[in-house]
Amino acid sequence: MTDSAELAPPATDRPRCGWAGNDPLYQRYHDDEWGVPLHGDRALFEKLSLEAFQSGLSWITILRRRDGFRDAFAGFEIDRVAAFDDRDVERLLGDAGIIRNGAKVEATIANARVLNEWTSAEPGALDALIWSFQPPARDRRPDSLSEIPAQTDESRALARALKDRGLRFVGPTTAYALMQSAGLVDDHVSGCWRAQAEFPAR
Repeated sequence: MTDSAELAPPATDRPRCGWAGNDPLYQRYHDDEWGVPLHGDRALFEKLSLEAFQSGLSWITILRRRDGFRDAFAGFEIDRVAAFDDRDVERLLGDAGIIRNGAKVEATIANARVLNEWTSAEPGALDALIWSFQPPARDRRPDSLSEIPAQTDESRALARALKDRGLRFVGPTTAYALMQSAGLVDDHVSGCWRAQAEFPAR
């Protein structure tokens, strides 16, 4: 992610989902990324890993450290993270640029090892699995944040499928957050400017 100081501030006259608040970094994430279809094993591994680190924290806490996470986890290149050893774990637990949670650090490395074996044999397999749980489009979009669920039947099924593959820290709430951020669902509320915008897949 480019340093926020190098980017033009987001437009202030746009109505947004309430969670975006007044933080320019959060607003930019809302405007440019959240809900935009995301594909690719590496990109989805990164997103899944960050959503797992977010568990119990606010997303802005993760977003402010995303560059640090990318540096610490070798750009979330699956094969490189899969090769991390005990020295890397020690390095990560001493890195103030990330969330230093031992269980989540070890789960990220373990997940990379599972995915490296799987996607080396089947490139695009993580992408295909995650997107196979995309639900049908809703008849109407939510009018308020209170109408947005924390988990759904599809996210529970996705979490089970990921766990069956051997992945960790992939509960149904984390799976639904992934579905929202990666564009499997569009939870921008009515009245948000993004609700009327069209964005290409990344």
